[in-house]
Amino acid sequence: MKKILYSKIVIALVAVMMLSSCRDLFNVPDIQKNPNAPLDAPIDPLLSGTLVALATVHEDTDTRIAYMWGGQIAGLSRQQAGFQTYIVASTTFDNSWSILYNAAANARLIQTKAAPFNNKVALGIGQVIECMLMAKLTALYGDVPYTQAFDIEKFPKPVFDKQLDVYASLISTLDKAYVNLNSAVGTVDGSFEFLYGGDNTKWAEAAKSLQARLYLHLKDYPKAIAAAKLGISSTDNDMLVPHGGSQQVDLNLNFDMFENSRPGDTGFDSPAFLPDFMKTRLDGQPQPLVPIVTKGAKKDTIRSSTARVVKATKRQTAATRNAKTDETALYNHFFGFDIYSAGALDPNTIDGVFTGDAPHPLLTYYETQLILAEAYARTGATLTAIDNLNNVRDGLAGGYINGKTISDDYQALGIQYDDYDASDFAPGGTANPTGKTDQVALIYEIVSERFIVLLAQYEIFNDLRRLQVATPKVTLPIPVNGTDKSKGYPARYIYSQTEINTNPNVPKGSSGGVADIYQKLAVFQ
Repeated sequence: MKKILYSKIVIALVAVMMLSSCRDLFNVPDIQKNPNAPLDAPIDPLLSGTLVALATVHEDTDTRIAYMWGGQIAGLSRQQAGFQTYIVASTTFDNSWSILYNAAANARLIQTKAAPFNNKVALGIGQVIECMLMAKLTALYGDVPYTQAFDIEKFPKPVFDKQLDVYASLISTLDKAYVNLNSAVGTVDGSFEFLYGGDNTKWAEAAKSLQARLYLHLKDYPKAIAAAKLGISSTDNDMLVPHGGSQQVDLNLNFDMFENSRPGDTGFDSPAFLPDFMKTRLDGQPQPLVPIVTKGAKKDTIRSSTARVVKATKRQTAATRNAKTDETALYNHFFGFDIYSAGALDPNTIDGVFTGDAPHPLLTYYETQLILAEAYARTGATLTAIDNLNNVRDGLAGGYINGKTISDDYQALGIQYDDYDASDFAPGGTANPTGKTDQVALIYEIVSERFIVLLAQYEIFNDLRRLQVATPKVTLPIPVNGTDKSKGYPARYIYSQTEINTNPNVPKGSSGGVADIYQKLAVFQ
């Protein structure tokens, strides 16, 4: 009964959020006139619905475009093939823009409701959710409505705040959220708050991990270190969206895309770069994929039997990039293998990272440790950077990633993450066979690990742009897939058509029209 009630609340709130536009999402009088609006809902069900929207915008189309443009996955057919070559329309982002802004409105409403009761835990959670939503928006689009967006009656056509000002505001709000959450004053119902079950200390750590991410974007490495040291302290505190595999209730949205709604439209075949990167980076050599099919299994029985599909998808491949690292198990955990299409690599929806009940990562211990590693490496603290990198490698050696443990069958194919030491990054060392400087080799290894463990997250697109301007410059050899290679990688998303139609304050591009995807954002310059 509780599950059914929860599902109805979630569906109702998401429906409300999807039906309104960015222009009037903060119009309180209009909300009051709408019997379906959440203004009068208690905090707990309102929080639950807002978290559903938060989860949705981290598993939706614009997130998939981000890690497609970042080089992890490929668009292979229909609309996704266009996205692969950087072809998008302003209408592409209408839905996600609307859901995100409506969710941010509800996050602000949670704070408004919490304040009179001195419920600092609920207030802090609302602040973190708001910052998570707005951080994604500004990182992808640049200047966005923020300071005026929450008073639509006074500002019916809100101005677009400068991106760097939005970053500064979010960082300040996260400081406040951290204090509120650590006060332990107030509470939320853990049966509605499904990310951390109402645990204020875990939310406080998440606030600092998000803040560290923003400081990394800003290239403020000392502050990134300070924030990350207070961030997510173990894999037990990862912020993961729980899924249960039930259609229209709690199904993983990546699974739904890959298996139900658009099978074959996206995958890890060429020009996806991640599989080749895992097999060949540094001195590793690619090996042929060999499907191991159960004896006597026929095509029709394999198709209809999950157990047989699992056996049919077991495969050997070398992902041993150096003597201390064998990622074959992780490779198998990520990519499926279609025995009817020679060499085809599919998202592993059978028993890997993209199953219907797989949790989806929002903020994690691995990301936090890799922020520390990169920030320390860029500031010359080599040994500390290696320690943080090894913390991630130790976790991977145990088979853990994003709420799941890699299957024993895959681990048997090869899993090795021995600790690095400083000598490994010296010219000619285990992790530096091509003679880079020690610092560059270390940073390369750190950002390489980010490219792998941040699978299916929009932060991959942020890394693509960030690494072009960070010092020292260390980039991954991700192919440019646009039809005009001279333009390079995309630099941003284009504004929602709905926003263009309704708000004259939408910023103009350098040529006078709306900014195109190649106009660089302030934070990534």
